[in-house]
Parts: sequence; structure tokens; C-alpha cells
Amino acid sequence: MCLILFAYHVHPVYKLIVAANRDESYQRPTLPIHFWEDYPDILAGRDLEKMGTWMGVTKSGRFAALTNYRNPKESAAGKRSRGELVADALKYKGNIKDYMRDLSDSKNLYPGYNLLAGDIEALYYYSNIGEKLVTIEPGIHGLSNHLLNTNWPKVQKGKAGLSKIISENPEGQITDQLLALLQNSDPAPDNQLPYTGVSIELERMLSPLFIKSAHYGTRSSTILLQSEAEIQMIERVTHADGVDGVTYANGGVRHHSWTKV
Repeated sequence: MCLILFAYHVHPVYKLIVAANRDESYQRPTLPIHFWEDYPDILAGRDLEKMGTWMGVTKSGRFAALTNYRNPKESAAGKRSRGELVADALKYKGNIKDYMRDLSDSKNLYPGYNLLAGDIEALYYYSNIGEKLVTIEPGIHGLSNHLLNTNWPKVQKGKAGLSKIISENPEGQITDQLLALLQNSDPAPDNQLPYTGVSIELERMLSPLFIKSAHYGTRSSTILLQSEAEIQMIERVTHADGVDGVTYANGGVRHHSWTKV
């Protein structure tokens, strides 16, 4: 994931709302969201190169998602895949706070990352760059390729858009509005771009919520809605040109919903 927008205990019905874009090379082999055959409790997409994932949820409501921390000077040589952290969080049988607390012991085994994990009772954030376990407070939050709630233009725009959708739809259907928000491909003005050590041209290309380029961009947009009793997960998959890349029912959107177990 390269953008995760989420509302925690803000909406009167959905205690957790997540709207996230996964940005990746178009050539990296990937499966869309599905219940995993080897772990049928987990609903998530799957990276077929390393067999991890970027975002998922269990049937009981445990959620986990990850973004990379952008540092062009950092080498990933000899380090483990960050996607296994999300998969391991979803598989973990104990208290998720213990899992998140123990990540500091393995922080040097992975390139820079941000990890969210928990449920509607308790949600946590850890970055091996920030090196601090954070308990998420109720509110509107955003995470891209820096630390939690860093004021990058895409994070600010996304949080404002999510807040507006929630305020205008306290009880109504919000999936279409959230997907539309994630499709915003307007670049940020150059004077608002962050400096992360890449070229101005690359900063500009990476600045929208929805990224398009010749070889890299937003591969999928995912919505997670959790109420006290029900979970919904919706995914829209896109081609390099921003058009649906897989023909699913319901106009290119895959939708799963169930009562919590």
C-alpha cells in the first residue's frame, strides 16, 4: 500500500473505515482479494512473488495493512519481505498488541515500513523508522510513504475527502464515494511536494492519490467497512491505463461481506 486513509470510531455505523490504494509495478504478479486456501480465515490480496500481502482482514475482524517508507538510499538487499508482516499479523493468535510490541526486535530485518494492525476494539501503528508503538485514537488518519499523519498533499487531501464523505453520509452507502476519492489522479502543485530524495519529476508522479505511469502505478483500490456485527471488503483492480484489469461482477468491483464470527 502507498496510501491508507482510515476513520476509527468516527462514523455512527462503521467503527472502522479504510480506503487504501496499493501502488506497485504493473508487472509484479498479484492475486486480487480472496479467502486464502492455506489460511481460509484471511481475506486479502496476495503478492505471488513473496507470498505476503499489503492489506487484509480476518473473519473475526482483525485488520492489518502496510506501506513502505520511501528512502531511495536504503537498500533492500538481504532483507525480508515487508508483506510477511501483514500476513503474520493476520495469522497471529494472541493479543495483537504483543505482536506489534515485539516488532522492535526484528526492525532491522526489513526495509523501512509502516504497519497498522488491530480491530475495532484496539488498533495499533508501528514503524521501524519511527520506532514507536502508537495506540490509534478515534479520528481521521492517513498514512503514505512517510510516518503516520505526515502532512503530504495526498494525505491531507485524502483525509479531508474521507471526513467529507462521512459527514455527508452518516447512515448511507459510502462505497462508491470512497472509491471515487481513491481515483483522484490530480498531482500536487510543485511547491507542495515533499522532498524524499527522488527527482522532482518522480515526486510529481507519485503525488496524486491515484498514480499512473508507464510501468508503475495504483494496482488496486480497497475499501474496508467494519460495524459491530458486519464486515465488508471491496476491491477495484486497475490496468496500467487506469481501466479495470480484471472482469469481475458489478462493473469491475469485487465485494465480500459477512457477519463476524
